[in-house]
Amino acid sequence: MKSPLPVRDGVNATRLRVPLTGPWATVHDYVLETFGHIDHGGITERFLGGEVVDSHGEPLKVTTPLGAVEFLWYYRSVAEEPRLPVTETILYEDEHLLAVDKPHFLPTTPAGRYVQESLLVRLRRRTGIDELVPIHRLDRGTAGVVLFSKNPQTRGAYQLLFENRQVDKTYECVSPLPPGVDPQSLSDRLPVTVRSRIHKTKGVVVSQRVPYDVADSGHRPHERTAPKKGRRRTTPVPGANASSRVELLTTGNNSEGNPVGLFRLTPQTGKTHQLRIHMAMLGLGILHDRFYPELWPDTPDDFSAPLQLLARTLTFPDPLSDGVTRTIVSERKLSEAP
Repeated sequence: MKSPLPVRDGVNATRLRVPLTGPWATVHDYVLETFGHIDHGGITERFLGGEVVDSHGEPLKVTTPLGAVEFLWYYRSVAEEPRLPVTETILYEDEHLLAVDKPHFLPTTPAGRYVQESLLVRLRRRTGIDELVPIHRLDRGTAGVVLFSKNPQTRGAYQLLFENRQVDKTYECVSPLPPGVDPQSLSDRLPVTVRSRIHKTKGVVVSQRVPYDVADSGHRPHERTAPKKGRRRTTPVPGANASSRVELLTTGNNSEGNPVGLFRLTPQTGKTHQLRIHMAMLGLGILHDRFYPELWPDTPDDFSAPLQLLARTLTFPDPLSDGVTRTIVSERKLSEAP
């Protein structure tokens, strides 16, 4: 469904589906009861200011009765949104693509308390390209390479690369070495491929490991073929659904003199928080990880202690350049690397 509102200040209008019946007399009453805990006064101001519209772009009033519209659009904003003291870098650009080096702490797209302070909105305002869309995403805490599409007409060709697993990614991370672990014995254990079953519940910040039968433990999720276009699996595939290769690059001491290891991680699937979970499974949880192996209390960002996880490279055959293989490499460094 096409938005009746254009991109404004780098932000797409948000679409909201409204129930056609219910205990609310007006559309405004429904929105206020549902989202008033977030921005009570701001909601009414938007209706009074004509900033909430229907599918034809006509402003809705606070008196518009429930049932008059099924969808409404508005621009999402955050009151007193804090400026994040980090800066993105453009690594590569052509007529179709924009590859960017994302810093830690910056979300890829608007989410939660960040709208203007997201990589997408920053880039739209910086480049003036309203059609810019990320082809994949990184967690807010993860730094590194993110690929954006500039052209809606060619976007699908690059999205298919990710759907068909034709994109190779490598990450790097720094993990503290467990007490008493000899670096040589750790080196003898690696590289290793870690497989598990991961489930992410919407609205829950962490993903969960799910047990499965021993009989299904030999299944390799990265070797499964994707369902044909237009079809969806109705039954879950048994066994692991996440697979990562872990290699040790070097060991040494970080800036505080503590023993750490620098690892290369190659995800063979793309589950939420997969790499962070797999490193925690090895007893090598990533330095400054606030989610795994244990969830820390929600506190303000500590910009001196970013998650030590970096999306280092992205390699793919360019479908619009006669199969030329492109490799985009992050220029960032992990601050706690030995």
